[in-house]
Amino acid sequence: MREPIIVKSDDPILNTLEFKPYRNVVQRRVIPFIPGEGQPQTMEVITPWGAHLMAKKGDLLVGELNAPDDMWPVTPEIFDASYMMIGPGRCVKRAVTLLVPLTDLTNGDPDQPVTIHTLEGVDTVRAGDFLLAKGVRGEIWPYPKEKAAEIMRPAD
Repeated sequence: MREPIIVKSDDPILNTLEFKPYRNVVQRRVIPFIPGEGQPQTMEVITPWGAHLMAKKGDLLVGELNAPDDMWPVTPEIFDASYMMIGPGRCVKRAVTLLVPLTDLTNGDPDQPVTIHTLEGVDTVRAGDFLLAKGVRGEIWPYPKEKAAEIMRPAD
């Protein structure tokens, strides 16, 4: 296996990429992660693409309405800056997400593995299957290209 390119949110190379603003157009469900006394205070969340992320007590688990197993942890600070509640257990993302093809980091090589240090953990993906997303606080994460095509639209 090839050595992955490693990317962190403070890497200078991110400043050279041509991120474009997008908005998410779907409603999502949101569940607070509040474990009871004596229960584990963290929970591993496995995304549909196989990333292992860590939810901590107080994080919010955000997911697709039509895919109950498709969820990811969001810190309360990021949630408040990025999402808007629209009803009990329902939210929409109000913040713009910046996206760039991950192949822009790999000189166009779609098969190059890229390891991305997210707020919730480390995820290694195939460049050709993902975009690189940057959020409101400069946090980065891999965003599945197929999912972006379905639910993201260019921001005005």
